[in-house]
Amino acid sequence: MMPARRTPSRLLDRLPKVRGRLSADAVLANTTWFRVGGPAEVLFRPADLDDLADFLAARPADVPVTVIGVGSNLLVRDGGVPGVVIRLGRGFAGISAQNNAIVAGAGALDLNVAHVAGEAGLSGLEFLCGVPGTIGGALRMNAGAYGGEIKDSVVWAKLVDLHGRRYCLTADRLGLSYRHCAVPEGWIFTEAKLKGRPGGDRQAILARMGEIQAARADSQPVRARTGGSTFANPSGHKAWELIERAGCRGLKRGGATVSDKHCNFLINTGAATAADIEGLGEEVRRRVFETSGVTLEWEIRRVGVPLGPLARDTAARDAGA
Repeated sequence: MMPARRTPSRLLDRLPKVRGRLSADAVLANTTWFRVGGPAEVLFRPADLDDLADFLAARPADVPVTVIGVGSNLLVRDGGVPGVVIRLGRGFAGISAQNNAIVAGAGALDLNVAHVAGEAGLSGLEFLCGVPGTIGGALRMNAGAYGGEIKDSVVWAKLVDLHGRRYCLTADRLGLSYRHCAVPEGWIFTEAKLKGRPGGDRQAILARMGEIQAARADSQPVRARTGGSTFANPSGHKAWELIERAGCRGLKRGGATVSDKHCNFLINTGAATAADIEGLGEEVRRRVFETSGVTLEWEIRRVGVPLGPLARDTAARDAGA
């Protein structure tokens, strides 16, 4: 099923002037790892922090804003995303080693941050090479892997709210816990300082990163069209074990399937729609609850408007929330 055709957005006429780029009806499927989903009504790529803050300050209050990174843990629904989608690009991707710490823009890839830290002889950030995505996304969900979490490393983070006001919050004010951040949903991370342990052996750090990447390739379908870990681990459980026990390994819906390699990953086999993927995830949640009494919570972020039967199902779930 192809996303519905839409008339060109007139939202552009209502938006403030920017130095970056505003694009109407922008394709998002090519920017997400799932490679599915409808367009952004308007996509905004700010030139820099001032451009972002000025845009938010002048934005009409009724225009919704959605922030995305590189789409590694994101499902864009088939009806697209209303309002403005903001994607932080090159102006937010800087990385530098400063006084036994790394200062990185929210658009910097986690892998690149790990490499810069390793080259500077700073240990403790190796885990980031096993976290797909950007620093902004890692902060928003307190990403972690292979024995590390972002909450254990962050010193401060800089943000902009939906009115363009700027903040610098220390780690204790971010409210980071397992796959959770207490910062209001609309606030946008722009930069962070991450502490490392000085005096590390560069070769040993890089070797550890190699081990992490090899382990990830061994256990996860890293070359498939996937969105990373689908569900967070419930307290006292591992999501993949619950999915396995519910008989969901290899389960299919349309062009989507539960990975045979790691059953907490959903895969677009090539012809899936966002509705196939989300519907399959909901079926996995249903079967896990029936067999274990445990409700799995989505770790993949889902944005936009559903189409077809999924739209009715989503509306019903939201009404019951």
